[in-house]
Amino acid sequence: MAKKVGIPRGLFYYQYYPLWKTFFEELGAEIVVSDFTNKQILDSGVKSCVDEACLPVKLFYGHVLNLKDKVDYLFIPRFTSISKGEYICPKFGGLPDMIRHSLKELPEIIDTEVNLRKSKKNAFKAAVDVGNYFSSDRHVIKSAYQKALNSYREFRSNVRKGVLPGDILSKRRGVLNKSSDETVNIAIIGHVYNLYDNYMNMDMIYKLRSMGVNITTIEMLDGKVIDEKNQMLPKKMFWNFGRKAVGGAFHIMEREDIDGIIYLMSFGCGVDSFVCDLIERKVRNTKDIPFTVLTIDEHSGEAGMNTRLEAFIDMIRWRNRNEADVPAYG
Repeated sequence: MAKKVGIPRGLFYYQYYPLWKTFFEELGAEIVVSDFTNKQILDSGVKSCVDEACLPVKLFYGHVLNLKDKVDYLFIPRFTSISKGEYICPKFGGLPDMIRHSLKELPEIIDTEVNLRKSKKNAFKAAVDVGNYFSSDRHVIKSAYQKALNSYREFRSNVRKGVLPGDILSKRRGVLNKSSDETVNIAIIGHVYNLYDNYMNMDMIYKLRSMGVNITTIEMLDGKVIDEKNQMLPKKMFWNFGRKAVGGAFHIMEREDIDGIIYLMSFGCGVDSFVCDLIERKVRNTKDIPFTVLTIDEHSGEAGMNTRLEAFIDMIRWRNRNEADVPAYG
């Protein structure tokens, strides 16, 4: 009987699930993904996690609780770095231990470290370590890994063509409101787990689409362009997300087809607090493109989110009609 591997629908799920799914299935495992985020998952995560954690980590707790009685293994890799010379948030590295020491009666946790800071070859080493749970044949593991990489490349190719990861991984498909009189092009910057979890961001992307908004995210941009724009910084950005967000934002600022920028951040995120401020200062000091910051937390009232989205889009349309030469700030 195939072993069941539980994958929580949070954090890097929105970036790597196609890779993980193919890899485990090629090794004969059965994938069980936690339910789509809902009030019960959020509430259970908030109650189980420490108060100081950010919303995405609290939500991850809820997804683990949603899975723990349904699977033989929980897949919670210990992420240290996913790109050479860079780090990600330290909470990712400590997450397996946080989960293990906070929640009771869990199945075995697959917590293999993923650390590509010094070499990308470490990705295969991590794959072998995970694969050993299901096969002792290194050739079988290598074959599964290669097929997983192909699935991931196909996923990334679709995203670069303009298909949002949330559309690929979700049962829903957001449709642009073609009846809108004035289509607006908006760039949204934020962590994948903030952008594509519809419950967490209160359906932000789908609400924007219903208003006649075309959406661009940093996942759609060419990596070479992002790296090139990062050269504008006086020193190297050592966060993976920070590099992509800053480089992507600097590129977006120079595009003539973008009408505004939304930065979506979660309350309590240290990386966001720094990167968002860096981008906002650059926008305010050098460009006249409308820019707004939306902060989400465990409160689920939608009125504030709806009002700010509607006001931002209405302001851009009014400006485009009446005062295209007037800056939106100052």
